[in-house]
Amino acid sequence: MTALGYLRVSTDQQASSGLGLEAQRASLKLAAARLNVPLGAVYVDAGVSGSLPIADRPGLLEAVSQLTKGDVLLVAKRDRLGRDVIAVALIERLIAKRGARIVSAAGEGSDSDDPSNLLMRRLIDSFAEYERLLIGARTKAALQAKVKRGERLGTIPYGSQAIEGKLSHDAPEQATLARMRTLQHQGGSLRGIARSLNLEGYTTRKGTPWRFQYVAEMLGK
Repeated sequence: MTALGYLRVSTDQQASSGLGLEAQRASLKLAAARLNVPLGAVYVDAGVSGSLPIADRPGLLEAVSQLTKGDVLLVAKRDRLGRDVIAVALIERLIAKRGARIVSAAGEGSDSDDPSNLLMRRLIDSFAEYERLLIGARTKAALQAKVKRGERLGTIPYGSQAIEGKLSHDAPEQATLARMRTLQHQGGSLRGIARSLNLEGYTTRKGTPWRFQYVAEMLGK
């Protein structure tokens, strides 16, 4: 039996700082030692929302594809698998079909598949989804309050800059958008476009590499 690891953080800030990822990695090492199994490869989805399906999470896809009978997929907590009850159930089923299982370093009912542990897992997954929905509702309420106060919402759109309170074109960002659209017209996939942009030296506004999720956002996909 081998343990593979999976890490996920939902924001670019967490990904670049490494704080969330390193804490998760440490918990996986402790869990593997407790189970007395070797910890093999650790797969990462950095800056990826827990609401996304497995098809949009390359790290998790790769981890699942490498699991064999008797293996375990170690996660720091079950909410790293996702914050959508149905999506997490599908992920768990995919892993079970490979003869493997999920183990949470935090416990969370992953010791066995007896009825009480299954109930515990379902409750934890439901609360993770509830927390995601609650955060979304609070964010929406805060934005509505800003609108009523006449405050400006959100960040400056990519391709623009604010000068004396007014938006104007940002030439370098407009050039990046133009290149992105050219690659799209040439039939490039989202991942292919991101790869080409990085190879050609284009970066995001924060100076970080392009990811396919960012490309999708820019192209309105």
